[in-house]
Amino acid sequence: MPEKFNVLFVCTGNTCRSPMAEGIARKIISEKGLTNIEVGSAGTGAVDGSPATDFAKAAAAHWEIDISNHRSRSLKRRLIEDADIILAMSHEHVDKIAEMDGAAREKTYLLKGFPARYSPTQARVEDPIGGSLEQYNQTFLELDEELRRIFPRLAELAMKEDD
Repeated sequence: MPEKFNVLFVCTGNTCRSPMAEGIARKIISEKGLTNIEVGSAGTGAVDGSPATDFAKAAAAHWEIDISNHRSRSLKRRLIEDADIILAMSHEHVDKIAEMDGAAREKTYLLKGFPARYSPTQARVEDPIGGSLEQYNQTFLELDEELRRIFPRLAELAMKEDD
């Protein structure tokens, strides 16, 4: 059986942006009937085992995505190595990934810049932590729009991995 194409979303605490992105990606995978893509998330400053924030869970639930069982993971070199592609939320995350594993630079992208190679001029996904539910909803919608934009390319890359 072929290995799954592993997509890793990275943010800071792994309680807001990356869990929402992971939930959205799972929904898109289900909608498209894809079986060859695996998604996960981690945070550059995460404490293992923390739940998603209440507002992240509420924003996701509004669009029928359940991230209530999410538990944060600290970004580790093994997660970086296991990923086929890494989609980071901000420049700091791209820098931290490269610092942890220089070889990962080739497979690390800023989510809003993908599929273009990373550039410091690309836009980031702002962190809603500490913000209102409305800010979380805006972040959720931004993530949903970006993931739907890039998913055809991710599916194409996953198909190449199966060959």
